[in-house]
Amino acid sequence: MTKVAIVYHSGYGHTKLQAEAVRDGAQGVEGTEVLFLTAQEAEADLDRLDDADAIIFGAPTYMGSASAPMKSFMDATSKPWFAQKWKDKVAGGFTNSGGLSGDKVQTLEQFVILASQHGMIWVPNALGNETQQEGWASGDPNGINRVSGFLGAMAQSENAEPGPNNPPKGDIKTARLYGERIAKAAQRWGRGKLD
Repeated sequence: MTKVAIVYHSGYGHTKLQAEAVRDGAQGVEGTEVLFLTAQEAEADLDRLDDADAIIFGAPTYMGSASAPMKSFMDATSKPWFAQKWKDKVAGGFTNSGGLSGDKVQTLEQFVILASQHGMIWVPNALGNETQQEGWASGDPNGINRVSGFLGAMAQSENAEPGPNNPPKGDIKTARLYGERIAKAAQRWGRGKLD
């Protein structure tokens, strides 16, 4: 059984919807178990992540950076870092902000650097040209990867209550596909383990 952990923070509920879509995508891959934790839950018990094959980090982008509760979790991971507990785990990340850009790439880059510090294997979303028929090129809210984020899954939400169209359906579908990709990558990487 492949174990995928999702560690996320959501300030207003939009990023939680994105996290749930990532979870649903990962759970849809046969032979995958998902551990779904808020950043605060994960920080309080970092040992819960030790047996995960993959860890997916998610947070809203606030002022060009991951939100403070997520940053607190990231800082706390120095404990498993000392013991190289996350080395060779698969990693991925997702983020949401109010703007189409919102400097979301900065948050994903923070997650890539965190994963690299731990010696993890980063997996991009790989949603490219084949998605153009679904609105990718036009920025259609129903199209997948409409904000052209390739480092991880990106979503854009209006400053209104989270709901069925906020984040838009295309961003939710992107997150679900990304969760599926991470689970499959973790399974494939795990088959090659020597220990």
